[in-house]
Amino acid sequence: MTIGEQGDAKKERFDREGALRLARQASELYVAKGKNVVHVDLKASPPSDDELAALLLGPSGTLRAPTLRVGTTLLVGFEAGAYEKVLRARG
Repeated sequence: MTIGEQGDAKKERFDREGALRLARQASELYVAKGKNVVHVDLKASPPSDDELAALLLGPSGTLRAPTLRVGTTLLVGFEAGAYEKVLRARG
């Protein structure tokens, strides 16, 4: 897999509006929260901005790290199974 763009979360911060804008460009969202993974089909049943922000933002009010965009799928937080599923699907 080739990395198209890489950013440093310590230098480039996404506030609420930036995180929402990034998520609205995706069709699917996987969010790791502890050992649980929340999957959201952003095209079939888009959540409200407040619901989406609750998934995307950490305690500091910025986009949680790590965040990975693979095609039209956005992964927020880290959970090995979700990464494996999405990356394997991209082949």
